[in-house]
Amino acid sequence: FLGFEPKRLLFQPDDFWHELASDKRIVRNPQKIKSVRDNAAFVERVSKEHGGFGKFLAAWPADDQVGLMAYLGKHGSRLGGNTGQYFLRWLEWDAFIVSADMAAALRDAGLDIAESPTSKRDLDKIQAQINTWAAQTGLPRRHISRILAMSIGENHSPDALREYMGE
Repeated sequence: FLGFEPKRLLFQPDDFWHELASDKRIVRNPQKIKSVRDNAAFVERVSKEHGGFGKFLAAWPADDQVGLMAYLGKHGSRLGGNTGQYFLRWLEWDAFIVSADMAAALRDAGLDIAESPTSKRDLDKIQAQINTWAAQTGLPRRHISRILAMSIGENHSPDALREYMGE
């Protein structure tokens, strides 16, 4: 909405938000619509405290994504779990995303985590393993995450993908 420009979003009247919540072209979940407004305020507040939201993210240690996710979950609106991971990736922060395939690849590599790892204990283990591989390979964490996710699970032949894409 409005290119997620926090200042513009914060000056919108209540009618703007009510119209969005009833717009059939978008998600009609009032809580999700409200979270956009709340997160605009969150980003604006953090920006004022740190001289910009980008500066805040740049100062956060790359080897502590789990801590950043906890911060987003506590201070943002609906930014916990996968949403926070995708938010960080969208902002081009070097973020891993714990998908089902990535978790399966980590378990296949011997990491003792749950099938759907969401506990702090499991996320800390994932963070430690990703940090180790990032240090060993020099690869960004987002690349390691994607390699893991694409290395396991159902794979399709190039012909099947072309057919699916209608080529």
